[in-house]
Amino acid sequence: MSTRVAFVLSLAGAVAVIGGYLVAGGGDYRPLELRDPCEPRPVEDLRAGGALAEQLALSALDGAACRLRVTREELALALATPEARVRFAREHHIGDEQIERALRAGLERAAADAQRSGRISALEAVALRQALRRAPLSLLVDAVLSKPGSDIARLLEDLIAREVG
Repeated sequence: MSTRVAFVLSLAGAVAVIGGYLVAGGGDYRPLELRDPCEPRPVEDLRAGGALAEQLALSALDGAACRLRVTREELALALATPEARVRFAREHHIGDEQIERALRAGLERAAADAQRSGRISALEAVALRQALRRAPLSLLVDAVLSKPGSDIARLLEDLIAREVG
């Protein structure tokens, strides 16, 4: 097969792939726009969210990401494993204390968001904030992430039981 024939066949194959992509709707593709974690989510988004624990986790990630000046998604990936957290800290020139302060601030924001949206009462918000100030961070994160579908009272009961026990 000559070089010219091979080139024409390769070009035809490339055109076929691109044409198929466009016919399948690929021309309308736009990358997902990441939300600015520093902008508060609309109350409607917070009310329409899933389980309370899930909303708390997302709001907490928003608050922490805002403080660290990264995306929520980047922070979530960084917290997935100890190795990812070390890599994240090295890449952003921050220490564990800064990450912990940012996560605590994010959890405070989550309590405020939940109260603002009507998902928790003012009394529950006060109790949650007190738990956030006193409990070890790992315990808080574990309680929120391991209790999808829980209401705030069950989350607080779980925190108290873990801290006492």
